[in-house]
Amino acid sequence: MTLTEELKTRNFSLYGQWTGILCIILCIATGIGTIFTFSLGLIIFSAVAIGEGLTLIFVEVPFLLRICPISENFSGFVQRFNNNWPRAGFYLILALIQWFSLFVRASGLIVAAIFLTFASAFYALAALKHQDFTTSSTLGGHGIAQQII
Repeated sequence: MTLTEELKTRNFSLYGQWTGILCIILCIATGIGTIFTFSLGLIIFSAVAIGEGLTLIFVEVPFLLRICPISENFSGFVQRFNNNWPRAGFYLILALIQWFSLFVRASGLIVAAIFLTFASAFYALAALKHQDFTTSSTLGGHGIAQQII
């Protein structure tokens, strides 16, 4: 299935996954961009944003779980989020962490918080509509992962 065919399925978990890919980029970029401030609080939130982005890489691209050397504990942690409700909650927690950065000072981390909230909403909508949890074959879902085995 191509990307355009996947997006035409109107499955909100696919929308959540592609928003999650955008969140990876935004968390790492805004984290790096904000880490060079003179505020200790923002430096901590920036480091957390970078960590969130790196964790989301493994959550959203299942292909990487097969090729990267990671611990069994981390692999088990990531595999907990293979349904819509757990992912919606996970993204909501990550978004709340970045929303709390506003208590220190407004910064570029708000962009990461907004898109993490969008991803959470997409996964929650998929769960509320009782849509099957689906991963994009472009990102290592059912199509690529089966070819490796």
